[in-house]
Amino acid sequence: MAITHDPLTPTAPREGPDLREAPAVPGSPTGPPTRRGPDPAAQEPDGDNTSVGDLIAEITQDLTGLVRDEINLAKAELKEEATKAGKAGGMLAGAGYAGHLLVLFLSLTVMFALADAIDIAWAALIVTALWAAAAAVLYVRGRKRLKGVNLKPEQTMETLKEDAKWARHPTS
Repeated sequence: MAITHDPLTPTAPREGPDLREAPAVPGSPTGPPTRRGPDPAAQEPDGDNTSVGDLIAEITQDLTGLVRDEINLAKAELKEEATKAGKAGGMLAGAGYAGHLLVLFLSLTVMFALADAIDIAWAALIVTALWAAAAAVLYVRGRKRLKGVNLKPEQTMETLKEDAKWARHPTS
């Protein structure tokens, strides 16, 4: 039995509608694709005309197609979610810019309110000192938290080691 490429797998270009999401009417033009090639039910039950190599090749081909389909589905889902995340990130950037303007104008308001009681230069210096103190506190806290960050994915490394161990000895 020669191994032929199934034209309905994702690696081959197809024309027409996407048959994977069609109603479940096997063999119909709008239904799910039917398997091409010899009918497995027509073969003898003892499998005299199919070699083990052919069966393994067919299983390998089916698994490869399944993995490709899953990868393509994951890519499509990730692309959709990345688009959503990009739009949300743009909105957050706009909100950050608006917040920056809010802080700037609030600082000017405080400075001009203080200018009624003291000279404007002293009022500006007081507002600047308040912002310097806030920046220093944020810097110290941020640096302290950053030192505690471990960029090595410990849990992933552990599971990969366990997977490799299982692959070497699947029964243990």
